[in-house]
Amino acid sequence: MKGMIPEAKVNVKKRSIHWTAENAPAKVEVSRGAMFTLGAVPTLIGIWAAACFIGGLVSAGGTVELAYGWFKAIAGL
Repeated sequence: MKGMIPEAKVNVKKRSIHWTAENAPAKVEVSRGAMFTLGAVPTLIGIWAAACFIGGLVSAGGTVELAYGWFKAIAGL
């Protein structure tokens, strides 16, 4: 920096990388929606499976009858 006048130096501000909802890229918003969907679908499937199990338990008449009926169905009796 030989020959430069000290008064001629320019200070450059550093730009901070801070995203808000207004300036977030579309890829980030799409991935957030995909992550929500990928998290919600297994949750709904789990709730449906639990409801089916409880329905089968009620219609069989109890846990022992459900296990006996399941064994009969698997064994082909």
